[in-house]
Amino acid sequence: MSDKLVAGVFKALAHPIRLQIINLLRAGPLCVCEILPNIDSEQSNASQHLAVLRSQGIVESEREGTKVVYRLKSPEVLQVIELVENMILRQIEETKILLEEKGELKCQRRGIR
Repeated sequence: MSDKLVAGVFKALAHPIRLQIINLLRAGPLCVCEILPNIDSEQSNASQHLAVLRSQGIVESEREGTKVVYRLKSPEVLQVIELVENMILRQIEETKILLEEKGELKCQRRGIR
């Protein structure tokens, strides 16, 4: 597998608006008109983000009459996001433990309990 291909997918995922879009599509296909009110982006900017996700095979679109409906093409992306979220939560927990231990050490040095 090419490192450039993998990097391209991670690059597509490396934007908060794109993650918002993916999280919205988690529940199922949505029309652009349903996506726009739920993200922090203007229509033209949202279209660019959707194009990036589409070019990386993360989402796909289909015209239904006058609407363009998007859906997750690769639902595995949700697992990738969940893995990263779990990694961040673990790092936060480890930092919390270290800070608590550090606080206890300071108290012990000062004779405080």
